[in-house]
Amino acid sequence: MAKLSIKGLIESALSFGRTLDSDYPPLQQFFVVMEHCLKHGLKVRKSFLSYNKTIWGPLELVEKLYPEAEEIAASVRDLPGLKTPLGRARAWLRLALMQKKMADYLRCLIIQRELLSEFYEYHALMMEEEGAVIVGLLVGLNVIDANLCVKGEDLDSQVGVIDFSMYLKSDDDIGGKERNEQIAAILDQKNYVEELNRQLNSTVSSLHARVDSLEKSNTKLIEELAIAKNNIIKLQEENHQLRSENTLILMKTQHHLEVTKVDVEAELQTYKHSRQGLDEMYNEARRQLREESQLRQDMENELVVQVSMKHEIELAMKLLEKDIHEKQDTLIGLRQQLDEVKAINMEMYQKLQVSEDAMKEKNEIIGRLEDKTNQINATMKQLEQRLQQAEKAQLEAENEDKKLKQEYVNKSESLQKEFSQKEKQLLQLETDLKIEKEWRQTLEDDLQKEKETVSHLRIETQEIINLKKEFIKLQEKNRQLKRICQDQEAALQELASKLSESKLKIEDIKEANKALQGQVWLKDKEATHCKLCEKEFSLSKRKHHCRNCGEIFCNACSDNELPLPSSPKPVRVCDSCHAILIQRELLSSARSDTSHHCSY
Repeated sequence: MAKLSIKGLIESALSFGRTLDSDYPPLQQFFVVMEHCLKHGLKVRKSFLSYNKTIWGPLELVEKLYPEAEEIAASVRDLPGLKTPLGRARAWLRLALMQKKMADYLRCLIIQRELLSEFYEYHALMMEEEGAVIVGLLVGLNVIDANLCVKGEDLDSQVGVIDFSMYLKSDDDIGGKERNEQIAAILDQKNYVEELNRQLNSTVSSLHARVDSLEKSNTKLIEELAIAKNNIIKLQEENHQLRSENTLILMKTQHHLEVTKVDVEAELQTYKHSRQGLDEMYNEARRQLREESQLRQDMENELVVQVSMKHEIELAMKLLEKDIHEKQDTLIGLRQQLDEVKAINMEMYQKLQVSEDAMKEKNEIIGRLEDKTNQINATMKQLEQRLQQAEKAQLEAENEDKKLKQEYVNKSESLQKEFSQKEKQLLQLETDLKIEKEWRQTLEDDLQKEKETVSHLRIETQEIINLKKEFIKLQEKNRQLKRICQDQEAALQELASKLSESKLKIEDIKEANKALQGQVWLKDKEATHCKLCEKEFSLSKRKHHCRNCGEIFCNACSDNELPLPSSPKPVRVCDSCHAILIQRELLSSARSDTSHHCSY
């Protein structure tokens, strides 16, 4: 009965004029038959007052399975005159027919057999294969345009009775029905072609939109790559500037060292000239001779202090050596880090080159895709022209059919010829549609490839951005390490200068201590005459004491001098043993006499 009602509705609608009202009898019978089909095998649900058996439950599931059905469900619930679930189900069927989506909605229900098993028995029509057949037949109803007024109708109290007299055939209508069936088939094929054309137009517009979005994303990626290249060039320029600044700083430090050396030499020369003016200080020397006994006691106390200072200096030397070793280790680690930073910079540069090559290849691929889209547009235009020709041919066929109704007996043979020609045209259209489907499939494959390429490009751009951030961080680390290296080098230079000074002082103190060990000095009061010239000591003839031989000489007898590389001035030598005479002012800065003592 479902097959007969659908077939009769389509045939009567074709002869009646496509747009149908709610009072049209075949349409009413179709809704009655569909209601019986949906009620077949429906499970009975118990309620408080009676047993409930309605088809609104499974139809309400369509809202969850098919999102586009939410509008129908909401409008059915909002209708004021409906009170029962059966009335809502009838209103839902009428709205689905007006939307031309009844077949799609019921197909979603048939696919979900597990959900339908809650409402239907296992032997129900909707659970069997016949349900899929009925859904396939409902696709043909998309040809019909229905204009139904649901708001004013009393759908709750309608009685569903099938009128079988509408489906009985008579002998007179057999020939006319066959001709109408052929005309209906042609018109259905025309509608099918129109729907395919609409779908193809929508797909082409979506393809154009996707191509535009891909072009925009490609331009954005190219701009980001250009910005990244400019940033890399700027960073390289900053690196060259830093290197040039480093060389300038080195030149300045060298120049500063040369200037300091010149200043030190000038100070030494002035010191020598000041020593020559000591002859004018004889009056002060007399006063210093009187205080010599007190200074000797001070010297003994200072010797004790110097011995303790010696131990402290040795401990300080050990600590300084440990610090130097630790700083050398840190310098080695910093150099290794600098080498790693250089290696990372080289890897970054190689990755940028690889990304540039990939972008060139992708630009070529995009150009090929543009060529393909142009070809597809050309083919679409050709297909549109063919469709227009087919429509013109169909219009001509309709005009001829009207004439054939009047002259059916005389022109039956001509009608058969025209039908054969139209069948050939339909075959041509079918072949064109197959070619068009193949083109559509190729377009979808190309679009999928383009999506994959775009996703790869986005991932690569994200990697490039991450590499930029890592490169900036490494540059900051490099700058910090350079600063630390420069500070440590300056500290090492200062430590080296202090160590050299302390070593010189320690050597001088060691020589003084060696000179003082195991020897006994003559008292200055007992030594009144020079050992060589046997002249009495005075202000002009100062005392010089040799610790090797224990002799005391005057100024004139101990004039032998030798230059030493460690001291800026020449050193006096003993005449008898040729040992170095140590001047007393080296042992104590507070002493101002100029007597010399032998280092032995």
